[in-house]
Amino acid sequence: MSLRYDGKVAIVTGAGGGLGRTYALELAKRGCKVVVNDLGGDRHGTSSSTSMADKVVQEIKSAGGQAVANYDSVEFGDKIVKTAIDNFGKIDIVINNAGILRDVSFVKMTDLDWDLIFKVHVKGAYSVTKAAWPYMRDQKYGRVVVTASNAAIYGNFGQANYSAAKSALIGFANSLAQEGAKYNIVANTLVPTAGSRLTQTVMPEDLVEALKPEYVTPLVMLLTHDSFTETGKVFEAGAGWYGTLQYYKSKGKVVPNATVEDLQKNWSTITDMSGAKATANMRDATADIMEALEQVQQQKTSGGGSSSTTGGSGGDFPSSIKSSALFKEMNDGVQEDPTAVKAVKAIILYSITDGKSEIGKFTLDFKNEKPRVYFGDVADGEKPNATVTVSDDDFLDIASGKLNAQKAFMGGKLKVKGNVMLLQKLQGILDKKRKAKL
Repeated sequence: MSLRYDGKVAIVTGAGGGLGRTYALELAKRGCKVVVNDLGGDRHGTSSSTSMADKVVQEIKSAGGQAVANYDSVEFGDKIVKTAIDNFGKIDIVINNAGILRDVSFVKMTDLDWDLIFKVHVKGAYSVTKAAWPYMRDQKYGRVVVTASNAAIYGNFGQANYSAAKSALIGFANSLAQEGAKYNIVANTLVPTAGSRLTQTVMPEDLVEALKPEYVTPLVMLLTHDSFTETGKVFEAGAGWYGTLQYYKSKGKVVPNATVEDLQKNWSTITDMSGAKATANMRDATADIMEALEQVQQQKTSGGGSSSTTGGSGGDFPSSIKSSALFKEMNDGVQEDPTAVKAVKAIILYSITDGKSEIGKFTLDFKNEKPRVYFGDVADGEKPNATVTVSDDDFLDIASGKLNAQKAFMGGKLKVKGNVMLLQKLQGILDKKRKAKL
């Protein structure tokens, strides 16, 4: 066994049977010290017994491993973690596996059905992980696994409470992954499909046998090993199959100032998944929204004309942007003498901001046979060789000589993506022609 857990201490909740038991046994076999937590209740969470945890501890000890039992409800996570600290002096791994079912159709569901599910699954995972977190932060090491379900992703009839709780755990683990990153605390979500105390009464016996908990265990071992560093993800396992789940969203469509009729008209494009892409985190999601806002602002600035998205004629320079006059002067210059920018042979895109958000784009198309400067984005099918981002006021100061372009670049006021040498070449041409200044 090359993947060992020598020196590590793990808490496995709900480890008296099913999935939790297999996790505890395998961890112990690989050298881990294990706190076997189990209240010993039935699948509805209405009873308790010490025998289940004791049996698993005995199995581990009989095989030469180290383990201790804990019989507390997971809502008392501090007591469970104290068991680990008192007996083994540390805590490295938390596997939030404990769970119950209170399946009932939504119309018949009681507050107790809802509250018990959340107390065990959500409050339990929170309580145990919360108590272990300071130890993990101090030692700059931790591995956390929460147990979700396909019901959390797709829903399931009669499991509105269970589905909601399991869905909450996905967001819980994803947030822990971000907060724990700098402390080497890895947190992930497991979606297992296995026969257990929770499924044995709703699955045929032969299916329960085919979905052995042991088929899930290897994935949990990997997720909790110190060599595993992926975090904030959802992994699935069952019947010998292993995989991962990501969130995808459609390319969508920007519809400024939309009415419900506009959405109905564009619904097929909005929901078309042919161009869907994975969204890994809040940063990606926010970037998509910001991109949409830029498109909206661009269309507003151009008055809804096509010049803002497909390249304009060079005549629409909005007076609301002070730099427009400079770009218009550039365009007038290249129209009078197209050979002046022949040496550039490139497309340069300027993104003008108000200091924070983009208020307009100007394209210097010196690549094509007839050079031009126009208000709007690069024409369809073309890509800029360089993209410049600068505020409206700073651009005016650079043009007037109040602000040195190189200093602006070094100070972050002038940002360039792509071939920065093109700007130096353009600067020389414009200075020589005295038509405009950068």
